[in-house]
Amino acid sequence: MAQVTHTVGPEHTARAVGSGDLEVLGTPVVLAWLEQATCAALDLEDSQTSVGTRVEVQHLAASAVGATITTTASVSHRDGRMVIFEVAARDQNGVLVASGQVRRVVVDRQRFLSRVPGVD
Repeated sequence: MAQVTHTVGPEHTARAVGSGDLEVLGTPVVLAWLEQATCAALDLEDSQTSVGTRVEVQHLAASAVGATITTTASVSHRDGRMVIFEVAARDQNGVLVASGQVRRVVVDRQRFLSRVPGVD
C-alpha cells in the first residue's frame, strides 16, 4: 500500500482547473493525487513505468482550500502487466472524500515512448 498527502491550495480548486466554478478541491486533482498513490505503490525497474488505462472514482465530499487530503492505493489484483488498485482519499478528519478503482499497465519506458508520435 502507498500513501500520499497533499494540502489543498487555490491552484487545486475546481475553478482553477476548469472543472467547475467553486473554490473547492477539483475532481481532476483528486484523480491525479489518487493516481500518484498508485504509482508510489508500484516497485518497478528503472526501465519500466506504468500507464493509467481505466479509472472508476466517486468524488464523495467537498474539501476547502487548506484541507489536508491523504490518498491511498492498494493492489487488489495483478494479472501479468495489468495492476488494479483500490484507491481512497480522506481528509484530516477521516472523511472519505473519494474512492474507487484505478487500473494501470506496466510498460517498458523506451518501447512505449518510441510509439508516441513526436516524442524523441
